[in-house]
Order: sequence, then structure tokens, then C-alpha cells
Amino acid sequence: MKHHLQKHNCEFVVEPMEFDKNTDKEFLQYCLGGLLYMPATKDFREALIANKIPSLTSMVMCFEDAIDESEIPAAEINVVEFLRFVKKETDAGNLDSSRTPLIFLRVRSLEQYDSILSKLDGDSIEHLTGFVFPKFNQKNAIEYFSRLRKINEQFHCNLYGMPILEGREIAYKETRFDELIAVKAILNCYKDMVLNVRVGGTDFSACFGVRRGIDYTIYDIMPVRDCLLDILNIFGREMDYVVSGPVWEYFLISHGMKFSKIDESKFQHSLLTREPIVNSAVDGLLRELIQDKANGFIGKTTIHPSHLPFVNGMQAVTKDEYDDAVQILGKSGGVVKSNGIGKMNEIKPHTNWAKRVTMRARAYGVIENEGSYLRLFTNGNE
Repeated sequence: MKHHLQKHNCEFVVEPMEFDKNTDKEFLQYCLGGLLYMPATKDFREALIANKIPSLTSMVMCFEDAIDESEIPAAEINVVEFLRFVKKETDAGNLDSSRTPLIFLRVRSLEQYDSILSKLDGDSIEHLTGFVFPKFNQKNAIEYFSRLRKINEQFHCNLYGMPILEGREIAYKETRFDELIAVKAILNCYKDMVLNVRVGGTDFSACFGVRRGIDYTIYDIMPVRDCLLDILNIFGREMDYVVSGPVWEYFLISHGMKFSKIDESKFQHSLLTREPIVNSAVDGLLRELIQDKANGFIGKTTIHPSHLPFVNGMQAVTKDEYDDAVQILGKSGGVVKSNGIGKMNEIKPHTNWAKRVTMRARAYGVIENEGSYLRLFTNGNE
């Protein structure tokens, strides 16, 4: 698997690297990008074979919010059959394993987790990357990961877990820090199996009876912003965990969608000053992605395939950023003048930033400049 395989007009300074479920975790945790959710009842076989979503690199088949509880038995059968189908078609040469996305299952509860685990076997696990654990907290954390450890030992495999921090015990300030610190202590015991820490912006919003409109980012909703930044403070410090950004809920997509004529060198400035780029839904997503990246989130939960080129595209690293990162990591200390314009690179304070930038560069590539983002989003036939 490799990012940016959809048609585009962008040339890379440094090409993104390939990855799959067996890639070293230290790199793989940066590779998920836009993680696309779909109902576990969906028949995705034809779409996968036909490569109908060329920008898809990671996906979740969801047993929780995406389906009704009555659909769970059928959904479990569908998921197991899909995973076996992937193995069969890959073995037969009908499906290129390099185009097979990372596949995760979002379970509904511990009980449903046990149910789907009981149905998995060696064939169905071969192309499964891991599980997503909703409403994750200190009361269920050990149960989720101890089961995951057991299934890995049983099948001699390396499945990952991704907790979603989204419950009331985190939303409410009086319990938040005790909960976050307790959860992190548990995750530290299973760190080799934790691929990402994910956050639930919609669930946090529900706790306060709010919802961001299409003209706002999640950072404009102050009670939710408060939750997200505390999660970053606890889990993102010293590069302990890769934390992924919350879902963007809006999509206004048409085949004739065009980018407005703007100064490419001021692409991000245009977004932040609300100059129209595409439409309010895409502009809002891009604006939130800029702030996600600035605050330390890597990748984003997505609910619509049209979001993927934008989410993955915005993770690409500009040559100026990349040159700074390489310069910083090539020095042992002190302060040096950036090769770019008007910056000083302080070696020790900027080292963690530089490490993250180089990981993103490996996963999403290096582009020439800010204007290259627009070309990366644009269909190569245009």
C-alpha cells in the first residue's frame, strides 16, 4: 500500500514509501491517514477488486454506531466472509496485495468483541490489521487488550488495537485527568499493540449538546477543544503515542468540483482567512486539517471517500519543512539558520518535531511547496 495512488498533478520531491500490516509499528503508526469508516454490513468486495476508491489506504468495518444492534449477527458473517475473500483473491492473484488497505474492525462492546473473535480463524485474520475499541476507559481497557494479546498468541499474529477516547469520564473536567492518566498507564503495559490513540469529537459534542456547523472547526467548540487538547497533552507528549484527529461530518461533492483561482503560495493563508477554495464542506475540512496538524494530530477519522485525498494530501511535507527536519536531526545541538527564509532551527527543542516530520515525509511524501497541495488534490485528468 502507498499513499496518493489516485490520479493527481503533483510531482514529489521525495516519493512516499510503501507499507502494509507487517510494516514496523514505529513507521506504520504514521501511515493510516484518512481512516474510512463503513458499516460492517456493507459488501465491499466488488469495490475492492475494482479499486473504486484509489485513495483508500485504511478502513474500518464498524459494528457500533454505523449499524443497528439487530444487524450484528449478519454483520459478523459479512465481515468474516469479506476477510476470507481478501485472502482467497490475493492468493489467486486477482487482488494485488499492495493495493489492499489496512483493515480494522470497530467492535460494539466487550461481548460483541468476544463474538467476532470466536468466528475468526487463520484465513480471516491474515489480512486483518486490528481492532478499534469504542468508549475506551480504565474499566474496560485491560479486558480489550488482554483479549487482543490472547488472539495474537493463539494465531501467532500481530493484530493492533486502537482505543477511542470519547466517554463522559473524559468529557467532564472533574474526572478527566484521573481517567486519562489511568488509561495511559494501562496502555503503556500494552504499548506494542497500540497503533493509534483515536478521539471521538462527535461523542464529546453530544455530552455538551453542541455540534460544530459547517463554517466552524472542532477547535471553535470550546468544551470539545478542551477535551482534545488535554488528550494531546497526556498522550502526545514526547512522541509517546500517535493521536489521530476527529471526524469531519460534512460533504458536498460533485464531479464538477473545481478549485477557485487563488495564489498557490498562500493556500493555507487563504483557508484561514476564509477565502473560498472549493465549497464550504471541503474548505471546512481543509481548515480543520491545518489546525489538526498544527496541534499534533496525525491523520483523521473519515466517513466519506471524497475526504481521503484531502486528509492524506495535507499530511504531505513541504520541501522547506523537510529540509529543516533533516538539518535538525543532523546536528547534536545548538542553533542554526534554516536554509529557508527567516527561521532559526534550535536543535534540541525542535528534535521531536523533526522526527514527526520525517515520519510523515516517509509515509506521505515531500512536495515542493504549499501550492503543491492543490495539485495533489486535483484529478490528474483535469
